[in-house]
Order: sequence, then C-alpha cells, then structure tokens
Amino acid sequence: MRRIPFVDLKAQFAEEREALMPVVESCLATGAWVGGEAVERLETDLAARCGRAHAVALNSGTDALILGLKALGIGPGDEVITAPNSFIASAGAIIAVGAVPVFADVRPDQNIDPDAVAAAITPRTRAIMPVHLTGRVADMDAVTAIAARHNLAVVEDAAQSFGARYRGRPAGSFGHVGCFSAHPLKNLNAAGDAGFAVTDDAALAERLRRLRSHGLADRNSAPEWGLVSRMDALQAAILSFRLTRLADVIERRRANAALYRRHLAAFNAPCRDHEFNTFHLFVIQADDRDGLRSFLAEQGIATAIHYPIPIHLQPAAAGLGYGPGAFPECERQAARILSLPIHQFLPPEDIDFVCDGIIRFMAAQGAS
Repeated sequence: MRRIPFVDLKAQFAEEREALMPVVESCLATGAWVGGEAVERLETDLAARCGRAHAVALNSGTDALILGLKALGIGPGDEVITAPNSFIASAGAIIAVGAVPVFADVRPDQNIDPDAVAAAITPRTRAIMPVHLTGRVADMDAVTAIAARHNLAVVEDAAQSFGARYRGRPAGSFGHVGCFSAHPLKNLNAAGDAGFAVTDDAALAERLRRLRSHGLADRNSAPEWGLVSRMDALQAAILSFRLTRLADVIERRRANAALYRRHLAAFNAPCRDHEFNTFHLFVIQADDRDGLRSFLAEQGIATAIHYPIPIHLQPAAAGLGYGPGAFPECERQAARILSLPIHQFLPPEDIDFVCDGIIRFMAAQGAS
C-alpha cells in the first residue's frame, strides 16, 4: 500500500546529512556546549530575521511564553486574553506565571477575533496573547490597536509562524515580545526541544537572559529567582545551519499548499493578499471529519487534528468556568478541522493522491 507520512524527519536528515554532520562535529569539538558563540550567532540572525533588536535563545517555545510573560511583570491576579483553539501550552504558560487565561473566540481563518478580544477586556486584563496558528499571522493591526487603547502588553505566540509575514512585517515583530518554538515538527526545527523570544526592549531582553539562567546577573549574583531554560550550543548550531535553508523549505511548503488549494479551494480558508503564510500546517474543514480521516488512513495517508479539544474544554481548564457553547466558532471548527501532510518532501503526485481521496470521499458522501 502507498504510504504518505504526515511528517518526514528521516527524509530531512537524509537530505541534510552530508552538510549537517560537519556542523555537529565542529560544535562538539569546541567543548562549549552551553551558551557561547554558537548561541550568540544564532540570536543575532534570529533577531535580524524577525526585524527586532534582540533575540534570546531558550529551551522551548513554551518557556519563551512563560518567561516573556514573567519578564513583563505579569503574574497572580492578572488576566491575559488568548485563543481557545491553540495547543495547551498557550494557556498553560499564562497559568504557569500565576495569571488567568481569558479566552476570545476565533474567526473562520482560525486566528483570534479582535472584536471578541475587545469584548473580553476587564480591569484586570494586562496582556493580549494572539496565536499565529498554522503559519498565518493574526490580524495584528486590530490587535495592537486594541492593546494601545487599553495600555496592554502584546505577547505574540508565534510558535507556528517563524518566517510568516503580515503586511510585509514578520511574525514576532508586532508585540512587546514574540515567542517562537523550534520543536522538531516546526518549519525551522531543532533536533530536540528549542525556542526563542524576540523584542526591541533592551531591558526586557536582559531580564529574559537572567531568567533563563537561574536569575543570575553574573556567576555569583542573582537579583531574582529564575530557572534553567538555556538553549544548548548544539541545537543553536543546527538551527543556524537550517536557518540558511529555511527560505527553500518555506517555498516548497507553499508550493505544496498551492497544489492543495488548486484541488481543495472549497475546504479551507482563503489566503489574503496581505498574508505570507508559511504553512506549518495545511488545514481543511469537513462535516464528517472523522469519517474522512478514517478513509484517508485506509489509503495509507496520515493526517492529524490540531486540535480536537479546545483548551477551554480540557479537564485542566475546568476551574476557569467555561463550558460547551462558550466559543461557538472555535468549537465548530474543532469538530471539522483536519491537517493534511504539507511537509517539503511531498512529491506532487502524493498531493494529487491525497486530493483524489478527499474528493472521492466527498462525492460518496454527497451521493448517499
């Protein structure tokens, strides 16, 4: 049977191996495996790519959110508005600093609805955390305007969107801090957990650097409590190598998305002229999503759902006071969304095969 994987990290390593292994060996040979030149070089390049003055390398995108919130002084008693259709880490980071996640519904494109954000603001609101889901930047003109009117911080959850742009500006360049993941499944991916935060605020960047290393200002002095969230030098070296190839990765994924859209325009949200979508995910919606997923699996096609249970309906969120029906658009999408393979190693004939399977299933549904 034909097999089409949802991701193909083995193919990535096979393509990179000859050029990547000398990078790994060179890093290991230095004996400088925590911090140092490899991390500093990566931070300089990441800041430039995001149009920011500073980048701080961390051990995960989740820690980027946690430390970004903490560095902004957000903590117990504060509210942070975010989307309920993200990965659990978005709200979990807010909980981790002692604040309260307040959810706002999303638009048909899966990104947070600015009108819902405005309606969710209370006297305790301190920040807005838009999530740039699937590689598409949220409506940041509207979000930043709301934040400015109410004197709120903006923390961009850009975990899925490195390289994406909105009206020509890169993801991560709009908020007080932009937070990214470099998890192995991301377009810019490490060989393990990694993440980073970007900002134009020098004081905020310096606090992030302290917080990632026990709160230390130097080897023997700690002005505040921190934790260990450093990116190791090996991951930094790998990311620097992959950063040089990222434009090609994104263009291959965008080419794959264009093939999908040619066949499946009726099943996914349109791209707009002011968006540059990097397609971390390619998501369609279907009435019988579960039936379609099972049918595709029978054809050897792997798919995923991002995410089948909204955050506000997770058991961990029970104490927040939300229930079914709280966010109708988010919940409607959660029952319909299906992520198709979009990785850069898919040949066109595999995409044609996936689309043919979807169209055959839909035709059969219509005839029944």
